[in-house]
Amino acid sequence: MSETAVTPLERVSPPKIKKRRGLAAFAHELARNKFLYFLALPGMIWFFVFAYLPMGGIVIAFQDFKAMKGITGSKFVGLKNFQFFFQSDDWIRIVSNTVFLNVLFIAFNTFTAVCIAIMVTELSGKWFKKITQSVMIFPHFLSWTVVAMFITAFVATDGGFINQILSVFGLGPVQFLASPQYWPVILVLLKVWHGAGFGSIVYMATISGINPDIYESASIDGATRLQKIRFITLPLLKPTIILLLILAVGGIFNGDFGMIYAIIGRNPALYPTTDVIDTYLFRAMMDLGDMSMSAAIGFMQSIVGFTLVVTVNYIAKKVAPESAIF
Repeated sequence: MSETAVTPLERVSPPKIKKRRGLAAFAHELARNKFLYFLALPGMIWFFVFAYLPMGGIVIAFQDFKAMKGITGSKFVGLKNFQFFFQSDDWIRIVSNTVFLNVLFIAFNTFTAVCIAIMVTELSGKWFKKITQSVMIFPHFLSWTVVAMFITAFVATDGGFINQILSVFGLGPVQFLASPQYWPVILVLLKVWHGAGFGSIVYMATISGINPDIYESASIDGATRLQKIRFITLPLLKPTIILLLILAVGGIFNGDFGMIYAIIGRNPALYPTTDVIDTYLFRAMMDLGDMSMSAAIGFMQSIVGFTLVVTVNYIAKKVAPESAIF
């Protein structure tokens, strides 16, 4: 019998490696990167315990929840708890205030944070730059309760700082605490002062990651500082801006409760322009003591936020694919 001839290529070709699938692939990945997963384990446990495990409590949004009976013993009432909010005569105003204020917060915070990041990175003095960064970031660490005390002193009718300045020019005092039309502007200014400096850190990190050779090439071509900002910095910042906008849009139905309640409190005169979903629900829960109604509206806010994130992400994927989250 004659043996079949074997070519040199067949002799040296490696054997086919069988691809792992399912649990085998997962086990192989864990074994190969076990130390990395071990480092991530505390964070994974934290998210599971405080973010995913409490999701089981969403069921009380569809129950007439009684603390003594617990989740398993409370009666299911369907969508009755959602009717509580939409049967109110004020729900359109409250939703409008929430969306309007959040749009202003997102727009002005983003614009100011980008401007701060660009200005700080353009500074040449090392120590001056560090001092400027520290001064701008500091307000973020102040409690809104502390801020509210200062604001009350500023806008008080009798002896308030602003009214004292107005009196110097012969103008009468302004009743800020009884005039709701002024408060959207005041809240936006406070929000920008409190958070824009801290929010600029992400943009400064993005700018610092830009290749300096690009700026040097532009300088050789005769580009001015403003031209480099316009044609290099801003276009390269666009993916980061869009990404953070997508994340911010997810909370557009969630009012900044800590800020608004600390500053406005229970002042009915200012509700027409400052009352948001979160403050309304807090008052309702305090007055009625009904956790199911609050859970129902919180669940609705989460669904709307998730829908907006998916929608905006889809639009961003069409316009700028590199900026999309998924």
